Amino acid sequence: MKAFLKRHGKLHLWLAADVFLLAAYLLFRQNRGWMNALASGVTGPLRRALGRLCYRTEVSVMEILCVALVVVSVGYLLWSVIAVARAKGARRERAYSAALCGLCAGLSIYAGFCLLWGVNYWTDSFQDRSGIRAEAVTKEELARVAELFARRLTAAAGEVPRDEDGLFAVSRAEILEKSPTVYDALEGQFPFLRFEDTGVKAMRFSRLMSAIDFTGFYCPYTGEANVNVDSPACLLPSTAAHEMAHQRGIASEQECNFLAVLASTTSGEAAYAYAGWLMGYIHLGNALYLADPDAYWAIRGALPEGVEADLRDNTAYWDQFRDRAAQKVSNKVYDGLLKSYGDENGIRSYGTVVDLLVAYYK
Repeated sequence: MKAFLKRHGKLHLWLAADVFLLAAYLLFRQNRGWMNALASGVTGPLRRALGRLCYRTEVSVMEILCVALVVVSVGYLLWSVIAVARAKGARRERAYSAALCGLCAGLSIYAGFCLLWGVNYWTDSFQDRSGIRAEAVTKEELARVAELFARRLTAAAGEVPRDEDGLFAVSRAEILEKSPTVYDALEGQFPFLRFEDTGVKAMRFSRLMSAIDFTGFYCPYTGEANVNVDSPACLLPSTAAHEMAHQRGIASEQECNFLAVLASTTSGEAAYAYAGWLMGYIHLGNALYLADPDAYWAIRGALPEGVEADLRDNTAYWDQFRDRAAQKVSNKVYDGLLKSYGDENGIRSYGTVVDLLVAYYK
Protein backbone atom coordinates (compact mmCIF):
# COMPACT_ATOMS: atom_id res chain seq x y z
CA MET A 1 0.00 0.00 0.00
CA LYS A 2 2.82 2.42 0.86
CA ALA A 3 4.47 1.76 -2.49
CA PHE A 4 1.14 2.32 -4.24
CA LEU A 5 0.55 5.62 -2.46
CA LYS A 6 4.09 6.74 -3.19
CA ARG A 7 3.77 5.98 -6.90
CA HIS A 8 0.62 8.12 -7.09
CA GLY A 9 1.61 10.60 -4.40
CA LYS A 10 1.32 13.74 -6.55
CA LEU A 11 -2.15 12.79 -7.75
CA HIS A 12 -3.30 12.10 -4.20
CA LEU A 13 -1.94 15.47 -3.08
CA TRP A 14 -3.80 17.11 -5.97
CA LEU A 15 -6.99 15.32 -4.95
CA ALA A 16 -6.49 16.33 -1.31
CA ALA A 17 -6.05 19.98 -2.33
CA ASP A 18 -9.28 19.88 -4.37
CA VAL A 19 -11.19 18.27 -1.52
CA PHE A 20 -9.78 20.79 0.96
CA LEU A 21 -10.82 23.78 -1.17
CA LEU A 22 -14.31 22.45 -1.79
CA ALA A 23 -14.75 21.47 1.86
CA ALA A 24 -13.63 24.93 2.99
CA TYR A 25 -16.09 26.54 0.56
CA LEU A 26 -18.98 24.37 1.73
CA LEU A 27 -18.06 24.84 5.40
CA PHE A 28 -17.60 28.61 5.43
CA ARG A 29 -19.90 29.84 2.66
CA GLN A 30 -22.69 30.66 5.12
CA ASN A 31 -20.44 33.13 6.92
CA ARG A 32 -21.67 36.28 5.21
CA GLY A 33 -18.83 38.47 6.51
CA TRP A 34 -16.12 36.17 5.24
CA MET A 35 -17.79 35.75 1.85
CA ASN A 36 -18.18 39.53 1.50
CA ALA A 37 -14.49 40.00 2.31
CA LEU A 38 -13.41 37.24 -0.08
CA ALA A 39 -15.55 38.58 -2.93
CA SER A 40 -14.63 42.24 -2.49
CA GLY A 41 -10.97 41.77 -1.64
CA VAL A 42 -9.87 38.75 -3.66
CA THR A 43 -12.15 37.10 -6.21
CA GLY A 44 -13.87 40.29 -7.43
CA PRO A 45 -10.60 42.13 -8.21
CA LEU A 46 -9.21 38.95 -9.76
CA ARG A 47 -12.22 38.58 -12.09
CA ARG A 48 -11.96 42.23 -13.09
CA ALA A 49 -8.25 41.83 -13.83
CA LEU A 50 -8.95 38.75 -15.94
CA GLY A 51 -11.63 40.71 -17.75
CA ARG A 52 -9.29 43.59 -18.57
CA LEU A 53 -6.86 41.08 -20.03
CA CYS A 54 -9.44 39.11 -22.03
CA TYR A 55 -11.17 42.23 -23.39
CA ARG A 56 -8.02 43.12 -25.30
CA THR A 57 -9.51 40.95 -28.04
CA GLU A 58 -13.03 41.06 -29.46
CA VAL A 59 -13.08 37.27 -29.68
CA SER A 60 -14.69 35.43 -26.76
CA VAL A 61 -11.83 33.91 -24.81
CA MET A 62 -14.43 31.80 -23.01
CA GLU A 63 -15.35 30.07 -26.25
CA ILE A 64 -11.69 29.41 -27.03
CA LEU A 65 -11.24 27.85 -23.60
CA CYS A 66 -14.37 25.73 -24.04
CA VAL A 67 -13.17 24.41 -27.39
CA ALA A 68 -9.74 23.74 -25.92
CA LEU A 69 -11.31 21.90 -22.99
CA VAL A 70 -13.31 19.64 -25.31
CA VAL A 71 -10.27 18.91 -27.50
CA VAL A 72 -8.00 18.22 -24.52
CA SER A 73 -10.64 16.03 -22.84
CA VAL A 74 -11.17 13.91 -25.95
CA GLY A 75 -7.41 13.69 -26.53
CA TYR A 76 -6.77 12.71 -22.92
CA LEU A 77 -9.47 10.02 -23.06
CA LEU A 78 -7.99 8.50 -26.22
CA TRP A 79 -4.47 8.70 -24.84
CA SER A 80 -5.57 7.05 -21.58
CA VAL A 81 -7.29 4.19 -23.39
CA ILE A 82 -4.17 3.54 -25.49
CA ALA A 83 -1.89 3.82 -22.44
CA VAL A 84 -4.00 1.33 -20.45
CA ALA A 85 -4.08 -1.10 -23.38
CA ARG A 86 -0.29 -0.99 -23.67
CA ALA A 87 0.33 -1.31 -19.93
CA LYS A 88 -0.13 -5.11 -20.03
CA GLY A 89 0.57 -6.32 -16.48
CA ALA A 90 -0.09 -2.92 -14.88
CA ARG A 91 -3.36 -2.05 -16.57
CA ARG A 92 -5.37 -1.60 -13.37
CA GLU A 93 -2.81 0.75 -11.91
CA ARG A 94 -2.55 2.70 -15.16
CA ALA A 95 -6.32 2.96 -15.41
CA TYR A 96 -6.46 4.15 -11.79
CA SER A 97 -3.92 6.93 -12.40
CA ALA A 98 -5.68 8.02 -15.61
CA ALA A 99 -9.09 8.13 -13.94
CA LEU A 100 -7.72 9.92 -10.87
CA CYS A 101 -5.98 12.53 -13.01
CA GLY A 102 -9.22 13.21 -14.90
CA LEU A 103 -11.16 13.44 -11.64
CA CYS A 104 -8.66 15.88 -10.14
CA ALA A 105 -8.77 18.10 -13.22
CA GLY A 106 -12.56 18.20 -13.13
CA LEU A 107 -12.63 18.97 -9.40
CA SER A 108 -10.07 21.74 -9.87
CA ILE A 109 -12.21 23.41 -12.51
CA TYR A 110 -15.30 23.14 -10.31
CA ALA A 111 -13.44 24.37 -7.21
CA GLY A 112 -12.12 27.33 -9.15
CA PHE A 113 -15.63 28.16 -10.34
CA CYS A 114 -16.96 27.97 -6.78
CA LEU A 115 -14.27 30.30 -5.47
CA LEU A 116 -14.41 32.77 -8.38
CA TRP A 117 -18.19 32.86 -8.66
CA GLY A 118 -19.96 30.59 -6.18
CA VAL A 119 -19.03 32.82 -3.24
CA ASN A 120 -21.19 35.58 -4.75
CA TYR A 121 -24.31 33.56 -3.97
CA TRP A 122 -23.44 33.97 -0.29
CA THR A 123 -22.53 37.66 -0.21
CA ASP A 124 -24.87 40.62 0.32
CA SER A 125 -27.36 40.55 -2.55
CA PHE A 126 -28.68 43.45 -4.58
CA GLN A 127 -31.79 43.37 -2.41
CA ASP A 128 -29.66 43.60 0.74
CA ARG A 129 -27.64 46.52 -0.57
CA SER A 130 -30.43 48.48 -2.26
CA GLY A 131 -33.26 47.94 0.21
CA ILE A 132 -35.57 46.95 -2.66
CA ARG A 133 -37.05 43.58 -1.77
CA ALA A 134 -39.32 41.10 -3.44
CA GLU A 135 -42.69 41.16 -1.71
CA ALA A 136 -45.90 39.19 -1.89
CA VAL A 137 -47.86 40.32 -4.94
CA THR A 138 -51.63 40.63 -5.27
CA LYS A 139 -53.39 40.05 -8.58
CA GLU A 140 -54.46 43.68 -8.65
CA GLU A 141 -50.88 44.93 -8.16
CA LEU A 142 -49.58 42.51 -10.77
CA ALA A 143 -52.19 43.65 -13.28
CA ARG A 144 -51.45 47.35 -12.66
CA VAL A 145 -47.71 46.95 -13.15
CA ALA A 146 -48.21 44.70 -16.20
CA GLU A 147 -50.47 47.39 -17.70
CA LEU A 148 -47.84 50.04 -16.93
CA PHE A 149 -45.21 47.99 -18.76
CA ALA A 150 -47.56 47.45 -21.69
CA ARG A 151 -48.07 51.21 -22.01
CA ARG A 152 -44.34 51.95 -21.82
CA LEU A 153 -43.66 49.12 -24.26
CA THR A 154 -46.21 50.52 -26.70
CA ALA A 155 -44.56 53.94 -26.56
CA ALA A 156 -41.05 52.49 -26.94
CA ALA A 157 -42.13 50.34 -29.90
CA GLY A 158 -42.59 53.44 -32.02
CA GLU A 159 -39.02 54.58 -31.35
CA VAL A 160 -37.18 51.64 -32.94
CA PRO A 161 -36.75 50.84 -36.67
CA ARG A 162 -38.54 47.86 -38.18
CA ASP A 163 -38.03 45.73 -41.27
CA GLU A 164 -40.52 44.87 -44.02
CA ASP A 165 -42.09 42.20 -41.77
CA GLY A 166 -42.61 44.69 -38.97
CA LEU A 167 -39.87 43.15 -36.80
CA PHE A 168 -37.34 44.95 -34.60
CA ALA A 169 -34.52 45.91 -36.97
CA VAL A 170 -31.67 47.40 -34.90
CA SER A 171 -28.45 45.67 -35.89
CA ARG A 172 -26.76 43.39 -33.40
CA ALA A 173 -23.46 45.17 -33.98
CA GLU A 174 -25.02 48.51 -32.96
CA ILE A 175 -26.58 46.95 -29.86
CA LEU A 176 -23.26 45.51 -28.69
CA GLU A 177 -21.40 48.72 -29.52
CA LYS A 178 -23.66 50.76 -27.22
CA SER A 179 -23.56 48.30 -24.31
CA PRO A 180 -20.72 49.98 -22.31
CA THR A 181 -22.92 52.97 -21.38
CA VAL A 182 -26.12 51.12 -20.49
CA TYR A 183 -25.54 51.20 -16.71
CA ASP A 184 -24.42 54.84 -16.49
CA ALA A 185 -27.75 56.19 -15.21
CA LEU A 186 -28.43 53.26 -12.89
CA GLU A 187 -24.98 53.59 -11.31
CA GLY A 188 -26.03 57.06 -10.19
CA GLN A 189 -29.00 55.57 -8.36
CA PHE A 190 -27.05 52.61 -6.98
CA PRO A 191 -23.35 53.56 -6.61
CA PHE A 192 -22.37 50.02 -5.56
CA LEU A 193 -23.09 48.93 -9.15
CA ARG A 194 -20.26 51.05 -10.54
CA PHE A 195 -18.04 49.08 -12.87
CA GLU A 196 -15.67 49.92 -15.71
CA ASP A 197 -17.76 48.48 -18.54
CA THR A 198 -16.07 47.22 -21.67
CA GLY A 199 -19.23 45.82 -23.24
CA VAL A 200 -20.37 42.35 -24.17
CA LYS A 201 -19.05 39.82 -26.67
CA ALA A 202 -20.93 37.94 -29.38
CA MET A 203 -20.61 34.16 -29.23
CA ARG A 204 -19.65 32.37 -32.43
CA PHE A 205 -21.39 29.23 -31.20
CA SER A 206 -24.65 31.08 -30.57
CA ARG A 207 -26.76 28.45 -32.34
CA LEU A 208 -25.39 25.82 -29.98
CA MET A 209 -26.20 28.08 -27.02
CA SER A 210 -29.80 28.29 -28.26
CA ALA A 211 -29.97 24.49 -28.43
CA ILE A 212 -29.06 24.28 -24.74
CA ASP A 213 -31.40 27.18 -23.85
CA PHE A 214 -28.87 29.93 -23.09
CA THR A 215 -29.22 33.54 -24.23
CA GLY A 216 -25.92 34.55 -22.65
CA PHE A 217 -23.23 33.49 -20.22
CA TYR A 218 -20.92 35.29 -17.83
CA CYS A 219 -17.58 33.50 -17.46
CA PRO A 220 -15.78 34.23 -14.17
CA TYR A 221 -12.57 32.67 -15.50
CA THR A 222 -12.31 35.37 -18.17
CA GLY A 223 -14.48 38.16 -16.75
CA GLU A 224 -16.40 38.28 -20.04
CA ALA A 225 -20.10 38.90 -20.61
CA ASN A 226 -21.03 36.75 -23.63
CA VAL A 227 -24.35 36.90 -25.51
CA ASN A 228 -26.18 34.69 -27.97
CA VAL A 229 -26.52 36.60 -31.27
CA ASP A 230 -28.48 33.92 -33.11
CA SER A 231 -31.74 34.47 -31.21
CA PRO A 232 -34.08 37.38 -32.15
CA ALA A 233 -32.48 40.78 -31.64
CA CYS A 234 -35.49 42.33 -29.91
CA LEU A 235 -34.31 41.02 -26.52
CA LEU A 236 -30.57 41.18 -27.16
CA PRO A 237 -30.13 44.59 -25.44
CA SER A 238 -31.74 43.44 -22.19
CA THR A 239 -29.82 40.14 -22.38
CA ALA A 240 -26.60 42.15 -22.63
CA ALA A 241 -27.65 44.19 -19.59
CA HIS A 242 -28.37 40.95 -17.70
CA GLU A 243 -24.86 39.58 -18.32
CA MET A 244 -23.32 42.93 -17.40
CA ALA A 245 -25.12 42.72 -14.05
CA HIS A 246 -23.21 39.48 -13.42
CA GLN A 247 -19.96 41.33 -14.11
CA ARG A 248 -20.86 43.57 -11.18
CA GLY A 249 -20.85 40.56 -8.86
CA ILE A 250 -24.62 40.03 -8.82
CA ALA A 251 -25.08 36.25 -8.81
CA SER A 252 -28.85 35.89 -8.49
CA GLU A 253 -30.49 35.34 -11.87
CA GLN A 254 -33.73 37.05 -10.86
CA GLU A 255 -31.89 40.11 -9.57
CA CYS A 256 -29.92 40.28 -12.84
CA ASN A 257 -33.17 40.16 -14.82
CA PHE A 258 -34.54 42.95 -12.67
CA LEU A 259 -31.39 45.02 -13.16
CA ALA A 260 -31.48 44.32 -16.89
CA VAL A 261 -34.94 45.91 -17.04
CA LEU A 262 -33.91 48.92 -14.94
CA ALA A 263 -30.62 49.53 -16.75
CA SER A 264 -32.15 49.14 -20.20
CA THR A 265 -35.14 51.39 -19.58
CA THR A 266 -33.02 54.17 -18.04
CA SER A 267 -30.15 53.95 -20.54
CA GLY A 268 -31.42 56.64 -22.91
CA GLU A 269 -30.96 54.25 -25.84
CA ALA A 270 -34.19 53.49 -27.75
CA ALA A 271 -33.27 49.88 -28.59
CA TYR A 272 -32.35 49.13 -24.99
CA ALA A 273 -35.45 50.85 -23.61
CA TYR A 274 -37.69 48.80 -25.91
CA ALA A 275 -35.95 45.53 -25.00
CA GLY A 276 -36.14 46.38 -21.28
CA TRP A 277 -39.87 47.07 -21.34
CA LEU A 278 -40.36 43.96 -23.48
CA MET A 279 -38.41 41.72 -21.10
CA GLY A 280 -40.30 43.07 -18.10
CA TYR A 281 -43.64 42.72 -19.86
CA ILE A 282 -42.91 39.08 -20.76
CA HIS A 283 -42.13 38.18 -17.15
CA LEU A 284 -45.10 40.10 -15.77
CA GLY A 285 -47.44 38.89 -18.51
CA ASN A 286 -46.53 35.24 -17.96
CA ALA A 287 -47.27 35.61 -14.25
CA LEU A 288 -50.51 37.49 -14.89
CA TYR A 289 -51.70 34.88 -17.37
CA LEU A 290 -51.49 32.23 -14.64
CA ALA A 291 -53.11 34.48 -12.03
CA ASP A 292 -55.82 36.18 -14.11
CA PRO A 293 -56.14 35.16 -17.79
CA ASP A 294 -58.87 37.70 -18.50
CA ALA A 295 -56.75 40.58 -17.25
CA TYR A 296 -53.81 39.26 -19.25
CA TRP A 297 -55.73 39.16 -22.54
CA ALA A 298 -57.23 42.60 -21.93
CA ILE A 299 -53.70 44.05 -21.65
CA ARG A 300 -52.21 41.89 -24.41
CA GLY A 301 -54.97 42.85 -26.82
CA ALA A 302 -53.98 46.52 -26.63
CA LEU A 303 -50.37 45.96 -27.73
CA PRO A 304 -49.40 47.32 -31.17
CA GLU A 305 -48.71 45.00 -34.09
CA GLY A 306 -44.97 45.62 -33.94
CA VAL A 307 -44.76 44.24 -30.41
CA GLU A 308 -46.97 41.30 -31.35
CA ALA A 309 -44.70 40.56 -34.32
CA ASP A 310 -41.62 40.50 -32.06
CA LEU A 311 -43.37 38.28 -29.51
CA ARG A 312 -44.43 35.81 -32.23
CA ASP A 313 -40.97 35.81 -33.77
CA ASN A 314 -39.29 35.20 -30.42
CA THR A 315 -41.70 32.38 -29.55
CA ALA A 316 -41.27 30.73 -32.96
CA TYR A 317 -37.49 30.84 -32.64
CA TRP A 318 -37.38 29.15 -29.25
CA ASP A 319 -40.13 26.64 -30.11
CA GLN A 320 -37.75 24.90 -32.50
CA PHE A 321 -35.51 23.94 -29.57
CA ARG A 322 -38.22 23.22 -27.03
CA ASP A 323 -38.30 19.76 -25.44
CA ARG A 324 -35.17 18.60 -27.25
CA ALA A 325 -32.82 16.33 -25.34
CA ALA A 326 -29.98 18.90 -25.31
CA GLN A 327 -32.26 21.54 -23.80
CA LYS A 328 -33.61 19.17 -21.14
CA VAL A 329 -30.14 18.01 -20.13
CA SER A 330 -28.82 21.58 -20.07
CA ASN A 331 -31.71 22.81 -17.90
CA LYS A 332 -31.29 19.92 -15.48
CA VAL A 333 -27.54 20.48 -15.18
CA TYR A 334 -27.91 24.25 -14.77
CA ASP A 335 -30.69 23.78 -12.23
CA GLY A 336 -28.42 21.50 -10.23
CA LEU A 337 -25.55 23.97 -10.53
CA LEU A 338 -27.66 26.84 -9.18
CA LYS A 339 -28.80 24.69 -6.27
CA SER A 340 -25.22 23.61 -5.51
CA TYR A 341 -24.31 27.28 -5.03
CA GLY A 342 -27.14 27.71 -2.54
CA ASP A 343 -29.94 28.96 -4.79
CA GLU A 344 -32.59 26.51 -3.58
CA ASN A 345 -35.13 27.56 -6.21
CA GLY A 346 -32.84 26.57 -9.06
CA ILE A 347 -34.15 27.64 -12.46
CA ARG A 348 -37.51 28.49 -10.87
CA SER A 349 -35.77 31.46 -9.25
CA TYR A 350 -36.19 33.37 -12.52
CA GLY A 351 -39.85 33.92 -11.59
CA THR A 352 -38.93 36.04 -8.57
CA VAL A 353 -38.14 38.93 -10.90
CA VAL A 354 -41.89 39.55 -11.05
CA ASP A 355 -42.01 40.26 -7.31
CA LEU A 356 -39.07 42.66 -7.63
CA LEU A 357 -40.61 44.49 -10.58
CA VAL A 358 -43.95 44.89 -8.80
CA ALA A 359 -42.23 46.05 -5.59
CA TYR A 360 -40.26 48.69 -7.51
CA TYR A 361 -42.88 49.94 -9.97
CA LYS A 362 -46.13 49.70 -8.03
